[in-house]
Amino acid sequence: MELELEGDALRAVLNRLRRAQGQISGVIRMIEEGRDCEDVVTQLAAASRALDRAGFAIIATGLQQCVADIESGRKNGDDSEAMRARLEKLFLSLA
Repeated sequence: MELELEGDALRAVLNRLRRAQGQISGVIRMIEEGRDCEDVVTQLAAASRALDRAGFAIIATGLQQCVADIESGRKNGDDSEAMRARLEKLFLSLA
């Protein structure tokens, strides 16, 4: 299953990843500065949510592409059960 992100989907995922990157840099800086534990954890949770949202957006795009491939008869050598198992594994990796 090859992922093809384009246009708005690509921009949205990249924006979320950049946001997470900035938040992680902020967490590192906060730890180095000896900031309050609650503030650090709050910022870390925000970074985690941004990464999760990027991951879900990627999976949703992949799912859309897989469904389109299956419907058009282009399964790339995978049967529908194997494709379902792969998608389930991806979803669970973010759980």
